[in-house]
Amino acid sequence: MFYSANKNAKSNASALAGMLKFSLHTALLFVSGLCVAQPKPTYYGEIQPVLEKNCTSCHKPGGIGPFSLFTYADVISKGTFIGHVTQTRYMPPWKADPDFRTFRNQTVLSQTEIDLIQLWLAEGMPKGKRKKNTKTIEVSESSLNPDLTLPMVSSYQLTDQAKEDYRFFVIPTNLPANTYLSAVEFIPGNRKQVHHSRVMVDSTQRIRGIDGMSELDPGIKEFQTIPLADEFLYGWAPGNTKIFFPPGTGKPISKGADLILNIHYSPTSSAQKDQSVVNLYFAKGTVSREVKTLTLKESDIRNQPFFIEAERKPTFYMDYLVNSDISLISIMPHMHFIGKSFIAYAITPKNENIPLIKIDDWNFNWQTTYQFKNLVKLPAGSRIRVEAKFDNTSENPMNPNSPPKDIGYGWNSTDEMCDLVIYYLEYEEGDENIDY
Repeated sequence: MFYSANKNAKSNASALAGMLKFSLHTALLFVSGLCVAQPKPTYYGEIQPVLEKNCTSCHKPGGIGPFSLFTYADVISKGTFIGHVTQTRYMPPWKADPDFRTFRNQTVLSQTEIDLIQLWLAEGMPKGKRKKNTKTIEVSESSLNPDLTLPMVSSYQLTDQAKEDYRFFVIPTNLPANTYLSAVEFIPGNRKQVHHSRVMVDSTQRIRGIDGMSELDPGIKEFQTIPLADEFLYGWAPGNTKIFFPPGTGKPISKGADLILNIHYSPTSSAQKDQSVVNLYFAKGTVSREVKTLTLKESDIRNQPFFIEAERKPTFYMDYLVNSDISLISIMPHMHFIGKSFIAYAITPKNENIPLIKIDDWNFNWQTTYQFKNLVKLPAGSRIRVEAKFDNTSENPMNPNSPPKDIGYGWNSTDEMCDLVIYYLEYEEGDENIDY
């Protein structure tokens, strides 16, 4: 009985081994077939398009990135680094939650793209062949040259006293006629020291005396009583790039207008200079609609006062009523170091919820103008609601004060702000379908 059972066991084991051998052979053939069917990724074939879409807007010669990824040589010299920062999703930096709302300037790598980069690195970063009749980065970039480049009239010598420095500068445009802008861009001359900048427009030429003045100078008050033609033409912070407006629309700027720059310089104890630049791109063809700016400010907060006590984590709420039908082009939240999260959405008169932006992990050093993929209609009677969280505790590694101090509103980076800047148009039928 024992012998018979043992014999059957051996027979069964032999059969099982045969089946496993057959299954393994079949699996190897299947995998082999997959390997043959799927060619190895190359730089020109698969990697360059991914980098163009997500990386080279910053990582280009003269860009805000610390190095260029413009050429194959550039990329392979940083290959291992690129593999690490993309796999950990440290790069490309994109703070808005893509599941809450997608944007046209979104730079978020899919898992497939991340895996593709890893495979390319594992294969030795093969170059491949450049495809014929394919536009290179150089061609696409040259087609976006500004129509008017306006540097600061003279370079500014920063203070070496390790103090925050807020300065006003005036740049005459000398425009010969009223013009509409299709895009605006600010380029810091000293990338290490220019913390952020606001660009305004004066059409009176009466504010020129403010050039070079500090925000702390009592004399600026006489200039601030003069109404500006545009209180917010453009705002720049690290991470922000040029803003484009839809075809047939534009930001107006009048003949002979002056640009007023309000620049915040970070503290330094060494001799530093800056000569920043504003690039203007003129609208082509007929402009029938004016781009306008809506800014929700600290004064729009419902649960006043806007004051964050030490060792507290308050949430502030805004509730703004929209009086007419509008189409949103872009949105830009703004907070300082102790900002933690920011969410904005709209509630229509029919009680529909329209998601606008959600940032779960605020980063003061990386702020962006987020352009909607399609224009977003907000009907009259809608309410824009904001929930902004702050963390003024010793647990917050970004807290500029140790131990924490009470913080209120102010322009210094160690103060706080809570803003939402929106570019918009008066609504017209079909705006939701505009693609540009």
